[in-house]
Amino acid sequence: MHTVLVTGASGFLGRHLVRHLVEADPGIRVRAFSRGVFPDEGDGRVESVRGDITDPAGVASAVAGSDEIYHLAGTVDRTPEDPWAPYRTHVAGTRNLLNAICKQGARRCVIVSSSGTVAVSREPVVHTEDSGYKQGVVHAWPYYLSKIYQEKQAFWYFEHRKLPIVVVNPSLLLGPGDDRLSSTNDVRLFLKGQIKAIPSGGLNLIDVRDAAAAVAGAMRLGEPGERYLLGGENLTFKEWIARTARIAGVSRPLFQYPLPVARLGAAALRAIYPVFGKRFELDDATIRMSTLFWYCDARKARESLGLTIRPAETTLTDTIEYLRSSGAA
Repeated sequence: MHTVLVTGASGFLGRHLVRHLVEADPGIRVRAFSRGVFPDEGDGRVESVRGDITDPAGVASAVAGSDEIYHLAGTVDRTPEDPWAPYRTHVAGTRNLLNAICKQGARRCVIVSSSGTVAVSREPVVHTEDSGYKQGVVHAWPYYLSKIYQEKQAFWYFEHRKLPIVVVNPSLLLGPGDDRLSSTNDVRLFLKGQIKAIPSGGLNLIDVRDAAAAVAGAMRLGEPGERYLLGGENLTFKEWIARTARIAGVSRPLFQYPLPVARLGAAALRAIYPVFGKRFELDDATIRMSTLFWYCDARKARESLGLTIRPAETTLTDTIEYLRSSGAA
């Protein structure tokens, strides 16, 4: 049996990746590295290792004896109370991992980033892996900036330390099993009637199960030093809302407002809701992000990694069913 390390194994994508790995390869043993205890899956072939990616000693111990490494550990927060937290996790944490790999011998490593490092703009442009970093567009959000610096650091280790690193960049992950609401919270907010207007931008979504299979494919088929966008269909938010409303059987907003009006309206609702014992959860960061276009072209991953995409309607249906069955919406 060969041992595979998955950091961030308890996250939305991490759980699906671990499940995919043990189902696809009977000769694999997965070392699931996360802050909490990971449930045993795969007939005892999943070893739960508790630790924090920001702890160099713990990371080095997890790397020891691992044949392949999937690095998913991250923090998803659009409005973090501590804006430096994403940098400690994504930049310093990744440095801990790559230094451990350097000391213990080169191992193939797949690093999971975000499509938002290169595939976002103020205009409806479809981006590829060569579109370049978008610091000027995402500068207000520590999550995306830290992901850009994480990627730059990873490619430095590839070039200067000769580590066989492949970077994959999923778009918005949807599907069942997001118990932390790290990616599906916007769907939950819509189901709860908290999205009152149609955003002016657009998004790209991918089913978490399809993304997990492509991440595993990157280990076998990805070219070291390369980036692969993982995405499905590009949709305007108007199209996304119409489909989600139809599938969920709920009403949808009819009007689109300029950003200043939308932010002013949201601020008013945050003040009014508590009067009725409720809370308006839609934050300004989400509103600003929804005016951008997060479009990408995943042709490279389809051709090189074997990425396959199920219909967006299937993903949305499964997302809605999970949120409702779990009591989140």
